[in-house]
Amino acid sequence: MKHILLILTFITLADQLMAQELNFTVTINSDRARTQEREVFETMKNTFEQFLNGRNWTDDEFRPAERIKGNMLITINDMPQVGLFNATVQVQTVRPIYGTNYESLIFNFADRSWTFEFLDSQPLEFNRNTFLNNITSLLAYYAYVAIGVDYDSFSPRGGDPYFEIASNIVSNAQQSPRPGWSQSPSDRRNRYWLSDQLYTSQVMVPVRDAYYLYHRKGLDLLGNKPEEAYKNMLEAIKKVASANDAQPNSILAITFMDAKSDEISKVFKNAPMDIRKEAVDVLLKVDPNNSRKYNDILKG
Repeated sequence: MKHILLILTFITLADQLMAQELNFTVTINSDRARTQEREVFETMKNTFEQFLNGRNWTDDEFRPAERIKGNMLITINDMPQVGLFNATVQVQTVRPIYGTNYESLIFNFADRSWTFEFLDSQPLEFNRNTFLNNITSLLAYYAYVAIGVDYDSFSPRGGDPYFEIASNIVSNAQQSPRPGWSQSPSDRRNRYWLSDQLYTSQVMVPVRDAYYLYHRKGLDLLGNKPEEAYKNMLEAIKKVASANDAQPNSILAITFMDAKSDEISKVFKNAPMDIRKEAVDVLLKVDPNNSRKYNDILKG
């Protein structure tokens, strides 16, 4: 009996040492929802968090401290009928920087069109190979995108396997009449086009390479090899700019800059002046909407 207890204790401790890949916080903004049944939104939050955080998305082993941190803000815009919701989704993930307590915002994307059915007692089922519903397909899609972007930042194009799965989710969802999955030319900032530029488009490969250069060869080296780090981060920005030149207003270039603009404007203030000047020239072309903060880089 003692041997059995020891074995069970060891298994329990081993499970605690390893964890799922994601550590997401889901927030539901239901201010616009026309309903008195507010409990459904608390249930929705808990159910979505459990779906994201409570399963294994890869075959890799993660320690609890290695889990990918993220936030998913779901804003309910309308309830056309009981159990049916129209929403927008903001997805953000962060990455720890080597040798520091700093966490860098690495992915920041606004999904503007999500329509789904949700009931309190509804189990969330997901299958990679088929479309079951618009909740689990969207949640799983962003789970794999988040993992893929994180892996890209640690190794060159390391996110390929996960972007492929996200692309398959998009393909399976083509049978759904719900918005956000189609290759409509009138909506080029949806899940289809994000997946296309992460996995299919050769024009956007430089942006994926930029994730690795900027983070692994940039921020991670900033404390020990600042000169090399700044050069690599500048090269990363140039890669984003080259992709955006080839395909203006590309969703992936915009997503990269949405995540990094504030950080770039602060970090580059400590770079050598020649690096700062070159960086500002590139930044003003690729992200002119943030020209004021980039011009501040030159002030140091």
